[in-house]
Amino acid sequence: MVKAVVGEEAQLKLAEERLTKSGPAAQIGLVIGKLSSSLDRGFIFDLVPTPLNDAGEPACSIVGGANDDRKKGGKAKTQADSSALYIDQDWIAEHARQVGRMLLGGIKVIGIYIWASESSFKNSTITMCQTVKAVAKATPFIDADSDERLLVHICYSPMRWTTRNCSLASNITSSSLRPCDFKMGKILTSLQAFRCTYAFDFRVPICRGDESNITRLADILHHCISLHAKELKCAKALIDGKLAIGDEQVASGGVHDVEFLLPFMQDKFDACSQKDIIGVLVFAGAVCSYAYLTAKEQLSQAMTDIKEDIILSLKSRLDIICDATERGSDSIDGSLEEARDQISAEEPVPLLDLQLQRKNCSLLFPRRVFIPWLANTYVCDYIQPSETVEVLNDHCAELMSIEVPLDPSRILEPESEAPISAITQSFWDMLKQHSLSAMPDLSKHDETKSLRSDQKSKNSAGFNMLIPFLVLILSLIVGVVTFAIR
Repeated sequence: MVKAVVGEEAQLKLAEERLTKSGPAAQIGLVIGKLSSSLDRGFIFDLVPTPLNDAGEPACSIVGGANDDRKKGGKAKTQADSSALYIDQDWIAEHARQVGRMLLGGIKVIGIYIWASESSFKNSTITMCQTVKAVAKATPFIDADSDERLLVHICYSPMRWTTRNCSLASNITSSSLRPCDFKMGKILTSLQAFRCTYAFDFRVPICRGDESNITRLADILHHCISLHAKELKCAKALIDGKLAIGDEQVASGGVHDVEFLLPFMQDKFDACSQKDIIGVLVFAGAVCSYAYLTAKEQLSQAMTDIKEDIILSLKSRLDIICDATERGSDSIDGSLEEARDQISAEEPVPLLDLQLQRKNCSLLFPRRVFIPWLANTYVCDYIQPSETVEVLNDHCAELMSIEVPLDPSRILEPESEAPISAITQSFWDMLKQHSLSAMPDLSKHDETKSLRSDQKSKNSAGFNMLIPFLVLILSLIVGVVTFAIR
């Protein structure tokens, strides 16, 4: 349970100044940071305001009382006490879902913040707890038993920061909120950075008459990623070339390179040994991942965070493709490649039923790019293979309230040379490729044989021409010896 919270002083002071100058009656947004169960502490890195919804309205507003009781006197106290907060929970949850995709390992959406008067806050306790729960559902923690998030209240009359631990229990009551000790300090400059380029190559058999209901390409890929998450969880790690031990702490300074050693797993084709294999799905590429560790956390936490970041990155890319497909958007046209046989345009590639599909197809995933954020940290975004980094400007400004650097060299694109793709092949095509690669090149064999024959014939001809000269020399020697004897 989180009992104490430390906020990055520089960023929280900037947020306080921004809110004071803009002067809204109420505002809601996301709390970005980290919850450490081992330390029973929470760390707040930044506050990100939720943008206006599609109708141009704020996600949080005052209802049932004065719109802005900061400027009211004592006569308005009764009216102000009846005010409450209206919160667009669906819109905030969607904002959290999209922001969660942009955060790297160890950095998460850990709650929400509210800028409101004390009376409005007290009159909206249940609503805010429900909002926290909606945000937590949109951005779940993987392999974590944490059932809590933070609710930060910034009161402007008088100016005061309070932090509460919100339990995500099924029954939300007033006791779901528990106060936490709160202070500001310097956190970001002490973060340890870890980097990993994780190459993978999954080969999943496509079986005729498979009893499972997982037949669409997108569903199979989701299942494949979930299975590999279990394999990756057991992987050992090398940090800067040395085997990592969980309870160690890494020396500060620089970015630490991580490599994973995966255990040998059972061949996935064994499960289909009694079935007809009609094809193979090849899901391959390389994921570039980062994770950040606070000063007092153990090394095992960094490995957990970077493994989680790899899996979440793969899921986020697939979700982006599926979202665009459901909207009927053309944004993924550049990521679809047809094989030598034309694929019908009636069914998008992610929705193809692979048991019924007899033509090869391939799907290119969005690539991950890294944008400078706070201190020496990064956030990420995903762009289609045909897009450039210029498309990041509006997206980052709307979701994270950050500006993309004008200098493109400051944006990291480590995945450009090894794009992630999913390719389906028929079983016989795969066997044919393996057979051709294993078969010796007969033309080269014939050419070698011909060269050897030519060389042999040349050597034979040379030897035949040498015999008469040897006979002549031998005859001369015999004649000279005979003449000398006489």
